[in-house]
Amino acid sequence: MPKRRVLGEKRLESRHFVSSLESLERQTGIGLHFKVTSQAPGKIYVIAFMVELKHRILMVSDFFYPNFGGVENHIYYLSQCLLKLGHKVVVLTHAYGNRSGVRYMTGGLKVYYVPWRPFLMQNTFPTIYGTFPIIRTILLREKISLVHGHQAFSTLCHETLMHSRTMGYKVVFTDHSLYGFADVGSIHMNKVLQFTLADVTRAICVSHTSKENTVLRSGLPPEKVFVIPNAVDTAMFKPAQVRLGRDEIVIVVISRLVYRKGADLLVEVIPEVCRLYPNG
Repeated sequence: MPKRRVLGEKRLESRHFVSSLESLERQTGIGLHFKVTSQAPGKIYVIAFMVELKHRILMVSDFFYPNFGGVENHIYYLSQCLLKLGHKVVVLTHAYGNRSGVRYMTGGLKVYYVPWRPFLMQNTFPTIYGTFPIIRTILLREKISLVHGHQAFSTLCHETLMHSRTMGYKVVFTDHSLYGFADVGSIHMNKVLQFTLADVTRAICVSHTSKENTVLRSGLPPEKVFVIPNAVDTAMFKPAQVRLGRDEIVIVVISRLVYRKGADLLVEVIPEVCRLYPNG
């Protein structure tokens, strides 16, 4: 269970206040602990203690440091922000080379590099139940209250979400990319997504287009899927001190240079853009 810190208390005389405050708890994450002090005909007297919920969160994905990419950065920086808010965060991923076992990163971020070797595109081999013993051990040892899986292509993410939901944990899934519907790989992946996300607590997408794509692929109810756009770390990226001229055009592409991201198209487009816009 998440740790609770008492923020204040309020004496209530109406059941309506209690129901409205319970709704507030679900929306804001500020917990309320109720204690009945006395009863009278037609009235109920309750003391509501406002408490701040502190979660113990397990981040799960096949993609994490030292591998480099958008999902890896997202998990790391999200974990650092949650740690600053007072939550406990643990990361579960597979071993990378000699990096195996338990490691600690900045801010006390604990990372489990489980000794499973990737077999394709940094993904572990899907075993369905073979991962259950170690996942269960980590969930119980770290007293996890929330499991957060990342990336649709991560087999470790899917298996952990499935086992965690079976054990009664609240689970959240974040989809970082867009995928198709017609090719063989996408068809199989979409079937897996429908199975593992059937009972997910909430899902997060990085754009409204991504939300539409995920809802169509997984069959999730749209009200369960929320959009949280990716952010820019203003401590690392700041506006230029000198503004560019109006006649100068600068095109920035933020992406890994891999085929799936369209790097081959970028190579073909750059010469044409330079020809049309010599000042670019």
